[in-house]
Amino acid sequence: MKKCVIISILMVLCFSFTPQTKQPKQPLRAVTVPEYEFINYDCNVIQIPGDSARINRFFRKIDTFAETGKGRINILHIGGSHVQADWFTHTVRQNLDSINGNFQTPRGLLFPFSVAKTNNPDNYKVAYVGEWGATRNVHKNREIPLGVSGIAVYTNDPAARITVSLNVNGNRRWNFTRLRLMGYVEDDHRCVTPVLYHNNDVIKGLWDFTTQTYLFNLPEPTDAFTMGFIQNDIIPHTFIVNGFIPENDTPGIVYHAIGVNGASVNSYLFSENLEEELHLLNPDLVIFAIGINDATSKDFTQASFCRNYNALIERIERVNPDCAYLFITNNDSFRRIARRKYQVNTNGNIAKNAFYQLAEDHQGGVWDLFSLMGGLSSMQKWQTAGLARADKVHFTKEGYQLIGDMFYNAFIDYYKAE
Repeated sequence: MKKCVIISILMVLCFSFTPQTKQPKQPLRAVTVPEYEFINYDCNVIQIPGDSARINRFFRKIDTFAETGKGRINILHIGGSHVQADWFTHTVRQNLDSINGNFQTPRGLLFPFSVAKTNNPDNYKVAYVGEWGATRNVHKNREIPLGVSGIAVYTNDPAARITVSLNVNGNRRWNFTRLRLMGYVEDDHRCVTPVLYHNNDVIKGLWDFTTQTYLFNLPEPTDAFTMGFIQNDIIPHTFIVNGFIPENDTPGIVYHAIGVNGASVNSYLFSENLEEELHLLNPDLVIFAIGINDATSKDFTQASFCRNYNALIERIERVNPDCAYLFITNNDSFRRIARRKYQVNTNGNIAKNAFYQLAEDHQGGVWDLFSLMGGLSSMQKWQTAGLARADKVHFTKEGYQLIGDMFYNAFIDYYKAE
């Protein structure tokens, strides 16, 4: 009897002092969205026009994490101005973060758009000093090579600094213990040393030969940083910044968003260092939302659009051959033909068909935003309701948040049904 009691006590003690893995799994519910009579809510589903094996493997990774609290899942959402603003994508990011539960998984890739004198997402703050240049993948004539972000800023000013604050408006969600800088000096990395000014310390970036990036290790979790650049030569050298990746070792879903105003599929094909930097993100799922700028051309064809996408997917599969794909169709849009005069862009239907073809060819899924909106000419109704801008191409913040919530609902519905 005494032996049984002792064994029981030991079992209790072992259980009490064994580190328990926090399991974030909780009931996943759709978020509530407002109802508009012109929206086809029945179309708010992820459709699989071909083989579902590849994308289902991705969703099983989420299921494994939700069950065990282990593993890292990387999602990359890539597009144009719809993504750069980050209203749509940050809504999805915050919603998906509910799967992470108590885990403080990193926020994902950041770019200091304000330094490039273009619109910066309002969910993180960027400030800078010094003289900076900028280039984007939409520029045909440029001397600066680009990477996965499709945009870069550069400087040779010893006084140049960038300050980034991840949490704004009282939010304390995002932090990191390491910061990875996607940046370099073209001729010799030893000519410039990037540093972080953290409290009263100056932390030098460690050059990682394997990834060709700089890594900064922080003494404790933080949510902000200021970066400067020490010139090590008499002649100033130009330092190029392609983006920052806040990192920690916490499991969960990381949602990276990459968008450049005006970008087409071809624009990302022009990013010379795409694969090299894509290795750093190692996406398990790529959400493609590039196409609204491609479809503005009167010479737009389904064949050329698919051909460019196939070339981009080929480059992604060099990094991860098992990557899954989810395609978001173009939204309905109009062309400006004169001052205050617009004409519906009938290429919307062509682009929609192309996305279905791409999904079938690459065992991917489709979220049919075009049909969900109401199809051809529906953008006018969205504008009247205050959900789209006067250019009849872009949405308002409320419109982007609405489609972000609806996309999340479709994503979760598919995940629960799979």
